[in-house]
Amino acid sequence: MKKLVIFDLDGTLLNTIADLAAASNHALAQCGFPTHAPASYPYFVGNGVTKLLERILPEEERNDVNLQKMRHHFTDYYNEHCTDLTEPYPGIHDLLDHLTSEGISIAVASNKYQSAVTRLIDAFFPHYKWAAVEGHKEGWPVKPDPSIVFDILSKCPTPKSDVLYVGDSGVDMDTARRACVESCGVTWGFRSESELSDHYADNIITTPAELLRLV
Repeated sequence: MKKLVIFDLDGTLLNTIADLAAASNHALAQCGFPTHAPASYPYFVGNGVTKLLERILPEEERNDVNLQKMRHHFTDYYNEHCTDLTEPYPGIHDLLDHLTSEGISIAVASNKYQSAVTRLIDAFFPHYKWAAVEGHKEGWPVKPDPSIVFDILSKCPTPKSDVLYVGDSGVDMDTARRACVESCGVTWGFRSESELSDHYADNIITTPAELLRLV
């Protein structure tokens, strides 16, 4: 039995894409740039806010000045509206209930900035005892660098063989592999099953309930 399950947040626990798209398009509009269809945003996210904003800017406008302006408008909007359209994926609460009732520790490892991660967990999963809730912090590398996993393990010491890392993207699978922990890709999130396979997911599941057999 696994003793610790580390979850990615966006695309794994929560469907955040509509609020991310709204905040991104707000920032683009405020800076006078064309916006994108919401359906395109699953392919922009996954590597943190800075990379998201860089990807959505016109190629010739990707410079530090514009990124700083965009980040200001994005965070102001997202901090106010990050729970407007976001919701947990079906079956996630049941999964977390089962894991915690079995005494399995749970944690979050996200490339989203820390204050937003904390707010979303407090809004949607306030009654769970999390071993760690880790978002991106200034000066820290983003996933797939495994530092965030090592930080979680420092707060919840667990043999790596007893850890399962769960996420929806190739970035997550790479993070798990670099941290030397078992990975589980989920197909209900923002990226394709083929991406998970291409990044050597140890397991791939289509529903949260399937995770229980792995732990």
